[in-house]
Amino acid sequence: MGLFDLTGRRALVTGSSQGIGFALARALGGAGAAVVLNGRDAGKLETAAGVLRAEGIAVEVAAFDVTDHAAVGEAVGRLGVLDVLVNNAGIQRRAPLEDFPEATWHELMRTNLDSVFYVAQAVARGMIARKRGKIINICSVQSELGRPSIAPYAASKGAVKMLTKGMCADWARYGLQVNGLGPGYFETELTAALVADPAFSDWLCKRTPAGRWGKVEELAGAAIFLASEASDFVNGQVIYVDGGLTSVV
Repeated sequence: MGLFDLTGRRALVTGSSQGIGFALARALGGAGAAVVLNGRDAGKLETAAGVLRAEGIAVEVAAFDVTDHAAVGEAVGRLGVLDVLVNNAGIQRRAPLEDFPEATWHELMRTNLDSVFYVAQAVARGMIARKRGKIINICSVQSELGRPSIAPYAASKGAVKMLTKGMCADWARYGLQVNGLGPGYFETELTAALVADPAFSDWLCKRTPAGRWGKVEELAGAAIFLASEASDFVNGQVIYVDGGLTSVV
């Protein structure tokens, strides 16, 4: 089990005041890592940090906007040594593609794609100098599959998948492992309306071999694996945690 021990490691998780990001931070902290929570709302971050501290996890907070290149560079410089980065920050916007507003397209791409580049580049420079580091980019089943009304989101997550492979191509030689984690449909604050929609939930449960929504705690194992020594020769891959959704038609 020592392969999965993150004691002594320091991990930054973007977009981690709630939902999947918070669950991933809790998982890494539970495996021994000191975690840095990130978001734009300092109050929400402190509330989330308080929950983790009560569980005995070492936590810091770093409130900055991951879509602001200058702010990212400044914040990463202040944080110092980071052994693990989880690029989780993201948004969803739905509209028929023919009516999708240009401004919303750019907002979605800045948050879901540009931020992954900004934060990973800033953090990787330190990792390259130390010849070690783990970067986990949060992809999605929409890195592989499309659905009506979310084509721009699927485009952004498909791009994150390929950016992950590109980061591997550039940075593996320096001792970094860069991989993706692709959640399926999980119950979170942001999916509450879909969970509560009988028609959508019925469709999803029939479409997913496991027959249900995922629980955020079920992402823990894959996240710890990708952050730990257990994955030292795994690079440029995307692990889908989706109840089998991407394996069937």
